[in-house]
Amino acid sequence: MPEDAKDRRNDTAEHAPRNPSYPRVREIFQVPGPVRQLFDKFPLITYPANELPQRSSGRGEEHALYLFTTRKGSKTGEPSFNPSCLKWQAYLKFASVRFRTIPSTNHASPTGALPFLLPNRPAASSVQESTLPVSSNKLRKWVSEQGLALEEPSDMRYDAYLTLLDHRVRNAWLYTLYLEPRNFAAVARRLYITPCSSNALVLATISYQLRKAAEAEILKHSPVLDIDDLYSEANNAFHALSTLLGDDTFFFGNEKPGLFDAGVFAYTHLLLDEGMGWKDTKLVKGLEKHQNLVNHRQRIYKTYFGPSGG
Repeated sequence: MPEDAKDRRNDTAEHAPRNPSYPRVREIFQVPGPVRQLFDKFPLITYPANELPQRSSGRGEEHALYLFTTRKGSKTGEPSFNPSCLKWQAYLKFASVRFRTIPSTNHASPTGALPFLLPNRPAASSVQESTLPVSSNKLRKWVSEQGLALEEPSDMRYDAYLTLLDHRVRNAWLYTLYLEPRNFAAVARRLYITPCSSNALVLATISYQLRKAAEAEILKHSPVLDIDDLYSEANNAFHALSTLLGDDTFFFGNEKPGLFDAGVFAYTHLLLDEGMGWKDTKLVKGLEKHQNLVNHRQRIYKTYFGPSGG
C-alpha cells in the first residue's frame, strides 16, 4: 500500500463531511454486501515482507533506490509518481548520489514502506554488508556519511513550514488522489491498483483498502472530512510557501536545493505533471496561482530530471 495512504485505523472515520453539497465518502465507496460477507469469512492475510535481493545494484558504482515507478520510468530515471518516494529521489540527486531506480512495492520494503536504498557493495565488503538496506528515515544520515551532506537551513521557521507540507498539502493530496472519484479512477487505479493483479475481486479489495487508508489518515487531523476545508487549507499552505520562497531560487535562501525543496517538489511536480492525468484539478489550480512555486518545480525538474539532469 502506498506510503502516503498507509492503513492506520481511526475511530473518527465514522463522521461525515460537514458540507451537505458533497456526498459522504463512505457512501460513495461502500463495499457491496456479498463482497463484505466473503471477506468476513475469509479475511485477508498480510504476509511478511519479501527478502531483499542478495546482490548489489550491479551497475558499477550505482546504488539501487527501490520506489514506486514504472518499468519504463526506472530505465529513464523518471520522477516517481509517489510523493514520499519522489522526495528522496530528488534529495539523492541534489546530493549527487549515483543511483538507479527499481520498481517496487511496500511489501518488498524491510520497513513496510518505500523508498529504500540498497547501497552498492564496495569491493572489500562482505555480502551481508552489501545487502543492508537504508530506509527513508535514515537516508539523510547515510548521505552525510558518504560525505555528501547538503546545507540545511537553521531557520527557526523550518518545522512550521514543514508541517504545512506534512499535513495541509498532504491531506489535500490524499483526498485528491484517493477519494475524489474521477481522479481515483483515472490516476490512482492506473498507478497503484491495476499493476497488482488481473483478478477483479483482488482489485476491488485493494481499491477499498486504499480509500479507507486515505480517509483514516485525513481523519487523524480532523474530526470530520470537510472537502472545502481541505482545499482551503492546502491553498493557504501554497500561499505561505510562495511567500517564503519569494524571489529566491531555492527555499530559505540556499544556493542549492535541500531536503525542504525536495519535499515541496514532490507535490508540485506531481500536481503540475500533465502525464498524471488529473480529472479534477481543484488542487492543481490552487498551486498554479503561485508562479514562483511553478518556476521552482520547473527549475528542479530541468536541472535534475531533464535530459542533462544529475
